[in-house]
Amino acid sequence: MNPDWLDRELFPYEQKRLALDGHELAYVDEGEGPTLLMLHGNPTWSFLYRDVIAALSGQFRCIAPDLPGFGFSTAATGFGFRPAEHSKVIERFIEELDLRDIVLMVHDWGGPIGLGVAGRDPQRFRALVLTNTSAWPANGDLRVELASRLMGGPIGQLLITHANAFVNLLVPAGIRGDGPSPAVMAAYRGPFARRSDRRPTYVFPREILKSRAFLAEVEAGLTLLRDLPTLILWGDRDFAFGEKERARFEELFPDHRTVVLEGAGHFVQEDAAPEIVEAVRHWASDNAQAVTGTS
Repeated sequence: MNPDWLDRELFPYEQKRLALDGHELAYVDEGEGPTLLMLHGNPTWSFLYRDVIAALSGQFRCIAPDLPGFGFSTAATGFGFRPAEHSKVIERFIEELDLRDIVLMVHDWGGPIGLGVAGRDPQRFRALVLTNTSAWPANGDLRVELASRLMGGPIGQLLITHANAFVNLLVPAGIRGDGPSPAVMAAYRGPFARRSDRRPTYVFPREILKSRAFLAEVEAGLTLLRDLPTLILWGDRDFAFGEKERARFEELFPDHRTVVLEGAGHFVQEDAAPEIVEAVRHWASDNAQAVTGTS
């Protein structure tokens, strides 16, 4: 849990461990108050939320698990790393910890994974925080389908397996400003140091097309969540999710507040953590009864 590639000044949290159906899940559990469950995507882990946790753990119980095969979590034998499987793991994680009145914060693939759980068990969820994600099938979006066929096909598999391409290429491309520091890049490379560790990052782009049925189920479940207070935090310089996806979430969730994170790329938690924290605090204060159960 203390590898030489992780700067503990950046990530000072002692992760808890949970044995679950053959997986061993690592997760941050910091602070007290309403549960803020934070789900990462590809190729990140709970490290993505480190600054958000530091700032909000005085107001929320901040829980951030590493998906199986990411960060410090290990996967059960035979696990396929498909989004539907990850969603079931998170569902079991929530049940095992008996989390209730959850404020769900999601990013990238964490969106369909977490929203899939919420659609199946909506009574456990109180509010949503959506950051640069989607929750429906590609449905003929040529740009998305081409990306899936490239990075989820033989070329992508070769690049990811031999060059750790999802980390080495897409993480720097998704962080604006001066880009990630060497210590931040080391933290994202570390879990995928061996070629055999990189399969989870290859499966996700492939599943953009192969998981259409699961994504359609997630989309259908959103109707059960449409009345939840929703905060949409959106980086406007994202290579993956743009104004079209943001506008669709705004339509799906009428009780929403949108904050555009100007100049932020795909990994908004890296580019705009202070702005995210400020937006969550103001939104939670303005919607205290609905979001936190207080007046």
